[in-house]
Amino acid sequence: MIDADEMRPEALLGKAKSEDPGNDAAVGRVAVPAGEALALAIDTLVCGVHFRAEAKGEDVAVKAVAVNLSDLAAMGAVPVAVVVALTAETLSGSWIEGFRRGLAQSARAFSIEVAAAEITRGHLTVSVEATGYVPPEAALRRNGARPGDRVYVTGTLGDAGLGLAMAKGEISLPAGEAEYVLERLDRPEPRLAAGAALRGVASAAIDVSDGLVGDLGHILEQSGVGASVNVDQLPLSPVMTSCRPGDGALELALSFGDDYELCFTLPELALPTLQQRLPQFGCSVTEIGVVDDQPGLRFRHHDGRPFQARAAYDHFGS
Repeated sequence: MIDADEMRPEALLGKAKSEDPGNDAAVGRVAVPAGEALALAIDTLVCGVHFRAEAKGEDVAVKAVAVNLSDLAAMGAVPVAVVVALTAETLSGSWIEGFRRGLAQSARAFSIEVAAAEITRGHLTVSVEATGYVPPEAALRRNGARPGDRVYVTGTLGDAGLGLAMAKGEISLPAGEAEYVLERLDRPEPRLAAGAALRGVASAAIDVSDGLVGDLGHILEQSGVGASVNVDQLPLSPVMTSCRPGDGALELALSFGDDYELCFTLPELALPTLQQRLPQFGCSVTEIGVVDDQPGLRFRHHDGRPFQARAAYDHFGS
């Protein structure tokens, strides 16, 4: 159980920041450089929905920060600080200590500050607000895709879904592969370097949190265009192709989400610039489709056969 001392904000922050631990708010902690605009992102992770009930506190903290930094990456922003709110009912002191270690790990890994934190009682949830900056004229948005643009994704898709299937006991994997897919589920890597490299190049961008079907759909809807995706070009990890061959792998890659890769569109004239910047990405980049002027999102195989994708994750769906 959480005792009175563990419900204080300083119990959560600990060494995750260098001074003034325990503030409920932060004043003057983030200075926006001249010529930059403030970028903000906020997400709430709910136990049993966004992370497993048996997840370690350390992993929950890392994921909570990462999913917000992923939103900043999709804007091409550089992160500066996060503010954290933890709601919990019956956590042990060791879980809280692990959560604090996870915050500290993220702060070091991404050179950010945990500017303030708060703990309250209730169902286990974590809310994080991330702050960053980006030149306003270079910020990546969702509404700039145009017919003829190519569609790309970073990294590989579907591994987090495979990790959840393994955690539920639906599949079994060798130790090394199991560690890989659980890492992808519990500790996603925000593609910050890729987002920064896409400034001035991508016509639109989004991170893949709820599934490629839905997230690419947001770009198309806000841009007033459609797209065709070749499912045989979707980037899949070796673990995925060996464990879920065929349509099973494609369904996870398209609809599960939790990958936190970037999906972006690019004018054909910008392809040479993309090639020049690829070494800055720190991950693979794969072309998967093309934007057109026909509304909607269509999936097909190399030979033209249509592929029927499941709907993406819906927070308020049945």
